Amino acid sequence: MDVLEDTVVDGPGFRTVIYAAGCRHACPGCHNPQSWNMGNGHPVEVDTLVRQVLDDPFADVTFSGGDPLLQVEAFTALARQIKKQSRKTIWCYTGYRYETVVQSPRLFMLLPHIDVLVDGRFEQKLHDDKLLFRGSSNQRIIDVKASLAAKTVVGYRMKE
Repeated sequence: MDVLEDTVVDGPGFRTVIYAAGCRHACPGCHNPQSWNMGNGHPVEVDTLVRQVLDDPFADVTFSGGDPLLQVEAFTALARQIKKQSRKTIWCYTGYRYETVVQSPRLFMLLPHIDVLVDGRFEQKLHDDKLLFRGSSNQRIIDVKASLAAKTVVGYRMKE
């Protein structure tokens, strides 16, 4: 686990990014392959992360990694506390497809507590201004609440 504060590349505005250790996707060209190994992180209590996130009144939150869904119980607890104590938006990056997440009771537990899911394996590094906040054209930026309500994937619309 690692934390980066006040970044602007993992979602709109200033964000506190919480990086999970561990990823099974092993995407070729991954920009963070050292995060694949769970042993490369260090344990952090959920309450400690909540305090750190809430200490910055201007930054929203992004879960990244590795893959946060490998530690879905802890990230669900973290997201619940952040939402209970603030109005911060929460984005989550995962190599899983949304359709896989909604079909798995374990992976699904996080969805009601986040706002946006960026799904899909990293397939290719692209330098395309149209691909805001993602590195591969197969990855989707999903409005989770709208998708859950519609029972189908609804793309997130960037606010002007």
